[in-house]
Amino acid sequence: MDKRRIGTTALEVTEISFGGAAIGGLYRACPREAAMETLQTAWDAGLRYFDTAPFYGFGLSERRTGDFLRYKPRDSYVLSTKVGRLFRPVPEDQVPDHSYVDPLPFALDYDYSYDGIMRSVEFSYARLGLNRIDILFVHDIGTYTHGVEKTKLHFRQLVDGGLKALEELKTSGVISAYGLGVNEVQICLDVLREAPLDCILLASRDRSAEAELLPLCRERQTSLIIGGVFNSGILATGPVHGAHFDYLPATQDILERVGAMEKIADEGGYPLAAAALQFPLQEPVVASVLTGTAKPANLTRNLDLFDVQVPQAEFARYTPHTIVQELG
Repeated sequence: MDKRRIGTTALEVTEISFGGAAIGGLYRACPREAAMETLQTAWDAGLRYFDTAPFYGFGLSERRTGDFLRYKPRDSYVLSTKVGRLFRPVPEDQVPDHSYVDPLPFALDYDYSYDGIMRSVEFSYARLGLNRIDILFVHDIGTYTHGVEKTKLHFRQLVDGGLKALEELKTSGVISAYGLGVNEVQICLDVLREAPLDCILLASRDRSAEAELLPLCRERQTSLIIGGVFNSGILATGPVHGAHFDYLPATQDILERVGAMEKIADEGGYPLAAAALQFPLQEPVVASVLTGTAKPANLTRNLDLFDVQVPQAEFARYTPHTIVQELG
């Protein structure tokens, strides 16, 4: 599988990578056996970049990812996890609901400070059972998660100490790269103006990055890793009843827009889901596209979509102007 470099570092990641939220029980329970089988399917398919986070199942995804990778040759894969949340044990009836089914029995506190990030890394090493983490992402620092006022506080924590911690970890060789793992463009712009980042894991569900973020990433040599390419599902299912966009039921406007996109794909003779998966890789600053599931069959189906031949010229048809024209 082809690889691309992360920023100016020596790290190279496979163009398709594995996202570990689902094996942490996102939205539905994931037995350990299913998680291991899915990870093995990813490995057998040639994926060599694995992303996880403390938040995914409150440590469950990290434990499973570490268990799977422990006996793989260490230089054969790239591993990323995240910082920004610290966990503390609580009784089973006090475990908060963050859409994870059967998570480990912890509650979380946000902490983007120097000490918070250093503690988070130590806890991640313990959960993973590994002796090296390649990439650290500052997780969910932005208004999508915190709202405006709390984001201001967390941003100051990061700028006043958190970024120093990340740079020290990189300089000392504990990690090889660091960046953000977020759902929105504005916080990426804000942080990039304060500090150089090697990479950004962006799960934005629209194309708002094109105006400012892509040019800035090219200028700063900051790589992008793209998640959420199906926009919470609708670009995989099409505009069917019950389709989701941005984690919520799709509005009529979104259904109509996706219907227009599906028409473009039908005319081109390929599935819309194939175009959605392959579209980010048309941009050179994008290093990898994440695909995450807890079912081997779903992973195989998604990987097959990368092999579908979508003519290069087709991607230019997916512009807001063209979609509006399709809507008539």
